[in-house]
Amino acid sequence: MALAVCWLLRTLWRTARKSQTGATLTFLPGPRSASWIYGNLLQIYHVGNARMQEVWAAQYGRAFKYNGWLNVECLCTMDVKALTHILSHVADYHKPELARFRISEVIGEGLIVAEGEAHRRQNSAFGTPQLRGFTQLFIEKSELLRDVWVAEIATHGESVRIDIFGGLAKMTLDVMGSAAFNQELNILRPGEETSELSAAFQAIFGPPTGKPHIFTLLKYMIPPLRYLTRRIARAKATFYRVGMQLITERMASIHPVTRDGKIGGNLDAIADRDILTLLLKANIAADIPAKQRLSNDEVLARNFLTAGYETTSNAAMWTIYALTQAPRVEQKLVEELQAVPHDWPTMDQLQALRYLDVVVRESLRLHAPVPSTLRVATKDDVIPLNDPFVNTEGKLCDHIHIPKGTTIDVPILALNRAKFLWGEDALEFRPERWDALPPAVQGIPGVWSDMMTFIGGPRSCIGYRFAVLEIKALIFILFRAFDFKLAVPREDLIIRSTVVQRPIVRNELDKGVQMPMLITRRRT
Repeated sequence: MALAVCWLLRTLWRTARKSQTGATLTFLPGPRSASWIYGNLLQIYHVGNARMQEVWAAQYGRAFKYNGWLNVECLCTMDVKALTHILSHVADYHKPELARFRISEVIGEGLIVAEGEAHRRQNSAFGTPQLRGFTQLFIEKSELLRDVWVAEIATHGESVRIDIFGGLAKMTLDVMGSAAFNQELNILRPGEETSELSAAFQAIFGPPTGKPHIFTLLKYMIPPLRYLTRRIARAKATFYRVGMQLITERMASIHPVTRDGKIGGNLDAIADRDILTLLLKANIAADIPAKQRLSNDEVLARNFLTAGYETTSNAAMWTIYALTQAPRVEQKLVEELQAVPHDWPTMDQLQALRYLDVVVRESLRLHAPVPSTLRVATKDDVIPLNDPFVNTEGKLCDHIHIPKGTTIDVPILALNRAKFLWGEDALEFRPERWDALPPAVQGIPGVWSDMMTFIGGPRSCIGYRFAVLEIKALIFILFRAFDFKLAVPREDLIIRSTVVQRPIVRNELDKGVQMPMLITRRRT
């Protein structure tokens, strides 16, 4: 009953808004709704974000509408001019309240859900000097994962089937414990006791399905229902308690170089290089106005843990998958990696590996971990278009009028592999394309490498350099050590995608998300 009332009120409100403003998506083409509750969301879940967007774009044009929760209309566009407008006007386009609720329900308010100035103030710990210091950590954890898989091979024979999805997720979560808090989570060390912080992380970031659930919507609309998810609440409480304790300890180590709240020594002399300490040091710098200082909740950077943990492991997994499907590319990459005379490359040495660089770029283009993201208009607006469309009345339109509250779906992966931008081979894994990119891709409003993987504009992903370097370290260590082969027929691998792209095996649905590989020691 409560759900029906909410739907009726929301429908009446949107109808009233349309009649008042004249701004509407009514004349925009698009598919019919498949469900009055889910709209077209289940179609997107089963077919995949990018594939569904590509099908609709081919049928309705590069700007179309579809229906989300409770049949609320959403705009989706692959027009680069429109996307540049949306991503650059950050004050006018925020993350939708439901999406922000789903994230903050797990990790609290912070980097991922922060808007405007709150987001810009959290961008101080991911520069080149910091990444240079993190490179050793990436290599160390990659070698730890390598050793775990070597032990598996020694136990089971020359070749062993391993779910690399699980191993990579543990490795990147281990990295984030050390990088963000200088805390050893011991997730990859068999037989060693894990910390309560590690247990909290694994409870919060447990195996996800990504499938739209009506209970998520009910919790958003009816706040008392949120208290039913006690496991997550307990884990968040542990995270917050331990995190605040760590902040207190870090501040105690920094405080001796300050007097009366002013800088009394050289903050650069403080040896800790974890993200928490870096943020705290930046927060007390003399040139930071009081109104721009971070709160303790922001300093915890718990949101970056989610962004860095799952998306990075996901990207590394799809890179390994892509290489198993391209033997020539894999062979060329392995030759470059084996030419490095030592096992512990510096950041500069990793970055100098040209073929590794284009392999990672191509994988992040073709297998972007997050296939799409959402924005919502905070006011009535007019979105300009590069490519006019014919509306349902037969009129040619070079712009779209949208009302306040309109949800916009930004098609990250679909744009990354759009043939009208990348050419007829856009769906092929071809790292050599980065030697001569088509001029059309230069208009893509992405923050990195002429693609949308890390979004664009002031609200783009601030941790992308961290993620790219970590992926390179993983590929460097793992492909010098192992041969990988997909353990199931390629056609049996199904991609489920909402927040991130996750693989499942058609005949092994009971095992959930997995990427099974046959792994053998590489012969040199």
